[in-house]
Amino acid sequence: MLLSDLVSRLDTLLQPGGFRDYAPNGLQVEGRGEVRRIVTGVTASQALIDAAIADGADALLVHHGYFWKGEDARVVGIKQARLKALLTHDISLIAYHLPLDAHAELGNNAGLGRALGLEADGQTGEQNLLWYGRNADGATLAGFGARIGQVLGRTPLLIGEADRPLRRLAWCTGGAQSYFQEAIALGVDAFVTGEASEYCCHLARESGVAFIAAGHHATERFGAQALAGWLHGQDGLNARYVDIDNPV
Repeated sequence: MLLSDLVSRLDTLLQPGGFRDYAPNGLQVEGRGEVRRIVTGVTASQALIDAAIADGADALLVHHGYFWKGEDARVVGIKQARLKALLTHDISLIAYHLPLDAHAELGNNAGLGRALGLEADGQTGEQNLLWYGRNADGATLAGFGARIGQVLGRTPLLIGEADRPLRRLAWCTGGAQSYFQEAIALGVDAFVTGEASEYCCHLARESGVAFIAAGHHATERFGAQALAGWLHGQDGLNARYVDIDNPV
């Protein structure tokens, strides 16, 4: 497949033009013009680039790419090493941030909800990134935390009453702790995200709504995994997800 056709197909799927984002979505680094092998992953770290090189990939497709607003624009140090590796091996870097969080089927929020057995009722908040729905079995906070540990392979941070049944939840993957107050206003029993800030503990205790931090990386593997499955086999493409361990 031509690189231009691949990017066009992904843009059509994920609709990046509908988002106000912190980094450019789509093609970030241009490599060879024809793509046969793709590696997907959460973050375009040096370790993931090295895995793509070892795999003989023509393109690297990630959730967290480069060129974030406010970052140092100079190509030095770690940024220089990463870009040099991509350009030396003629590997394209393609990244989708908020569009991959929000996608109704392949997105991180959709994937996390399905994996945890949640029944989504809707999306709200800025750019519809806050999801909410039902926990059909009404597991307690402790039981739900154990489920997260089994599904994500990571023990979550739980703030709240361990024996409280959780029937309605809100969630947003990654570093979405700032949505906690919006989640509280929805009348949910708990909010699930990836990271925690100091104030989240006080909000949880004073509101009675449980706060769950299940890991930024752990909650955002779903989109990259789903994209690998969606792309594999299309017009002869070989796509696979590579996980780089990250405890955060």
